[in-house]
Amino acid sequence: MNTQETIQKLEGLTQYYLKELERFSMEDLTRKPGEDEWSLGQMYMHLINASLYLHLRNVRACASSAEDVLTEGKKSERGEAAYMNNEFPPIRIHVPPSPAYTPSQPDSKEQIREGLLSVVAEMKKAGQVVEAAPKQNKLIHPGFGALNAAEWFMLVEMHYRHHLRQKERIESFLAELSL
Repeated sequence: MNTQETIQKLEGLTQYYLKELERFSMEDLTRKPGEDEWSLGQMYMHLINASLYLHLRNVRACASSAEDVLTEGKKSERGEAAYMNNEFPPIRIHVPPSPAYTPSQPDSKEQIREGLLSVVAEMKKAGQVVEAAPKQNKLIHPGFGALNAAEWFMLVEMHYRHHLRQKERIESFLAELSL
């Protein structure tokens, strides 16, 4: 895995997401296609929060041999497929709404902008430690099984690409409203 290449890909995706953000009003960003679905703003907040508080936190934990790190464990079948193909499976992953998982609506476009840029900054910091992280140190991902620091690191960019499909679905919903 090449950390610089992963960071460059994430930077490109971030620039795309930032450019796209400008097309929408706050009203559009907070409009949900359905009761149990996320708005575009919630999707952005999910990308930011999952990256900063799950994926990159786990990169650092694996790199520092944190207390809850495992030295055994394997990827799930889904995890093996995702990393072999370098992408999430092209399916919708629906988690029932819950206070613990459902992202809040954004307060402003600036909050989203700053969040996306902070993910890039944190990826650059994490890139400095990921290659030296012990490969056997792993933490469990709920769908992909036991992942090491490098795999958690790669997950950030893969996750951003995965949500491009959701973005398209929400944009279609918003376009239908304006007809």
